[in-house]
Amino acid sequence: MPLVNLVFTLIIVGIILGLINRYIPMAYSIKTILNVVVVVAVGVWVLQATGLWEPISSFRVWHQARPQ
Repeated sequence: MPLVNLVFTLIIVGIILGLINRYIPMAYSIKTILNVVVVVAVGVWVLQATGLWEPISSFRVWHQARPQ
């Protein structure tokens, strides 16, 4: 994906989220949850678009114990 499209999409998502936060009345807790979900979703999308999601998704924290 070209960098221009990535930046353009991030700007559009930011504007839409800002408009939702400003003009749609909702409880503060719901607004916070909405913001977190959108930021996580956009973060994952950016990682997938740049090709960095595969190394992260295949990363393993636990290692098997070595036989002695």
